[in-house]
Amino acid sequence: MLRRIPLVATAALLAAAAAAVPAAAQPPGPSADEVAVRAIVARYQEARDKSDGPALTALFVKDADQLVSSGEWRRGREAVVTGSLGSSQQAPGKRTFTLETVRMLAAGVAIADSRYDIAQADGTTRRMWASWVLVKDGDAWKIAAIRNMLPAAPAR
Repeated sequence: MLRRIPLVATAALLAAAAAAVPAAAQPPGPSADEVAVRAIVARYQEARDKSDGPALTALFVKDADQLVSSGEWRRGREAVVTGSLGSSQQAPGKRTFTLETVRMLAAGVAIADSRYDIAQADGTTRRMWASWVLVKDGDAWKIAAIRNMLPAAPAR
């Protein structure tokens, strides 16, 4: 004879089964390191928007470098900060970095890829990419390198 289970009991059984699903079956959230890397890029954008040299300086390792879309190399923290502030003055606009990926390459080493848009005063938007290499310096994440790129037409 078929036995009927009350609705409350069925709900309780389903809840217990859902709770028994291993944590591995649930999608993991971002790691603390990924959250920290994303925060550093956000702080870079904020400091750059405010033309805050000391705040920018604090985000970089001493031997940081940057390759900008014009092909200019900025080598060393001072050159990166000076160049960043200078290019913001020469080409004003709202800079936005939208991180697409953050990948841990090794303990204390990450690479992040972002869209890099500059909303210009004439109403146009310059669209680029930026790749970031970040390293853990003690307890803090710092920017070791930035590579800015303009999209290129596909090769024939």
